[in-house]
Order: sequence, then C-alpha cells, then structure tokens
Amino acid sequence: MTINDQHYIDLINKGDTNAFVKLVDRYKDLVYTLTLRMLKNREEAEEVSQDTFIKVYKSINQYKGESKFSTWIYRIAYNSSLDRLKKNRKYFNNVAIDEFTEHQVKTIDNALSKLEDEERNHAIQKCIGLLSSDDAFLLTLYYFEDQNLDEISKVIGLTINNVKVKLFRSRKKLATIMMAHLEPEIIEHYGRERN
Repeated sequence: MTINDQHYIDLINKGDTNAFVKLVDRYKDLVYTLTLRMLKNREEAEEVSQDTFIKVYKSINQYKGESKFSTWIYRIAYNSSLDRLKKNRKYFNNVAIDEFTEHQVKTIDNALSKLEDEERNHAIQKCIGLLSSDDAFLLTLYYFEDQNLDEISKVIGLTINNVKVKLFRSRKKLATIMMAHLEPEIIEHYGRERN
C-alpha cells in the first residue's frame, strides 16, 4: 500500500530530510513534464523542476492540506514556469484556430477515447507539444493527471468558470492540431458517437 503524502510531510516538518526524497521521487516526472510543456526547453525545464522542489522544501511547513499535495506542487511548478517565461521574455505564438464547434471537439475526444491508451497518450503528447505553454500545461493536467476543474483552478489560480472557458479553448486548439496531424480516417472511424 502506498504511504500517503501527509506521512512524509509530517516527517519533513520534524526534521527528517530523507522523507523529502520520497516526495521528489513521487512527483519529479510529472513536474518535469509540466514545466517542459510550458518552457519548451529541456534544460530550462530541468532547472525549473529543481527550483520547484527547492521552493516546495523551503515552504512545506506552509502546506495546510486545503488542497491535495499534488495540486499544491503543480501550482508551484506552474508559477515557477511563468516566472521563468517572464524572465526570459519568451513569447510563443498561439496556434491559429479554425472555427471549431463543440461537436467537433467532442468528436476528437470520442476518437481519443477509442484509441488504445498508449496510442492515445502518444497522439495527445505529440500534439500538446505544439501548443502554447499555458494550453500545454492545462491539457497535461486535464488528460494525464485527471485533475478536476476545482483542482485545476487551484493550480493556475483562476475561478472554475474561467478554467472551463480556458479548457474549452485549449481543447479547441488541440482539436485543430490533431485534425492536421492525425490520420483523417482515424478521426472518421473512431470519432463517431457510439450509443
């Protein structure tokens, strides 16, 4: 059985620095993936991931358990990535969006849900990599971390309604990219709604 995060947090707060290694091991891959989605640069993502865990360690006594620990870490990773983007003054072009209807976005989602998990994850990751930093981060939380709207709103500091709007726009952008990159027959075959 997996030991929960709070157990390690309590040990860290009592001075057990080795317990922090367990939390780093648990979250390092996802923090790196999230920072890479935003920064689009491996070296910078590695640096920001390290910065994230330094900030987590220094402020772990401020974690009050009001949200999941993973949500708290993702928020620190998100803010650290934003800080790096501002510092470097790197602005990424947003993907031009064709007018996609909600039905078309749903068709893409249906197609993805029918693909095998590995195939689906690979397709999404490839296309998410072409999105802007914010969109890539948001969709990574949504598709790969199964974060709900409430958790995502806590990570990025927006209201749930704003997250819904942002998520829908990000999914429209992803749908545009996927239509251009996936085989049309896959979309056609898998995208039909099945009752």
